[in-house]
Amino acid sequence: MSDKPAPFRVMVEKEIADHVRSWRFMILVGLILLTTSGSIYTILSVIRENPAELSAESTYLFLSLFTSSINNLPPFITLIGFLGPLVGIALGFDAVNSERNNGTISRILSQPIPRDYFINSKFSGALIVVFTLVFSLGFLVLGLGILYIGILPEFEEFVRILMFLLFTCIYIAFWLNLGITFSIIFRQASTSALSVLGIWLFFTVFYGMIVRIGTQAFIPNEAVANSLTLMLSRVSPDYLFNELTTVLLTPSIRSLGALSFEQVSETLPSTLPLGQSMLLVWPDITALIAGTLICFGISYALFMRQEIRA
Repeated sequence: MSDKPAPFRVMVEKEIADHVRSWRFMILVGLILLTTSGSIYTILSVIRENPAELSAESTYLFLSLFTSSINNLPPFITLIGFLGPLVGIALGFDAVNSERNNGTISRILSQPIPRDYFINSKFSGALIVVFTLVFSLGFLVLGLGILYIGILPEFEEFVRILMFLLFTCIYIAFWLNLGITFSIIFRQASTSALSVLGIWLFFTVFYGMIVRIGTQAFIPNEAVANSLTLMLSRVSPDYLFNELTTVLLTPSIRSLGALSFEQVSETLPSTLPLGQSMLLVWPDITALIAGTLICFGISYALFMRQEIRA
């Protein structure tokens, strides 16, 4: 048996090393740590001084580290939902076209390796980096909470946090795949970056406003307009992620509909077990995973059909 590592493993390790050593990745990690540290420190201080203030809002104290905000600072869940896609886009927008422009892709594919190793290693390497970053950041927050508060989280709290981190990685993987897809379509990295950023900005900022204004303007019936708004809003991956993670980290939410999360939480103070919360957002989970797999399938098919010339 040969002791040499498999070619695919070597290619994945090379991708991981390139990402971790790049200034782009270091700047993104520094930005995430800088933006999240302030809100986390404030929440920890309030929990230690007056835990009843936050535990009254949520049965699970440690979940408040991810969902509560004080002094107009966005909560952790909002910050990671906003900055996470930028990480995926940054890791994927020049994954293929940079290799093509540098002339390295033809040299790599001239080796006796399957062609799909190249695109699969690009996705696998970036995804490993995303998983490591997200789970490290989540465990850092959890560890700081344990050290600062002096108690351990409940088992269901811990599982809910793990599920939140897992679906955050899947959400970032969607934007990673979208970035890789545009890096295959466009030869210039700047064009692919602007295209993906434009789509992210549209769904994050403008899509919700367009849906609300359109339904209110053309549908006089308020109940029908609210139902249609909710249905159209779930086309946005940003809305799916926010709805999914909010339900997972807020056990008091027992229903999704035209009512806001705050209204549902206040009127029905009892909590749902984890299994019921998962059933509540199962359509969101399915849609998010399907979107990620569809983007990967498109990028895979485009790359396998694309001609590679020296």
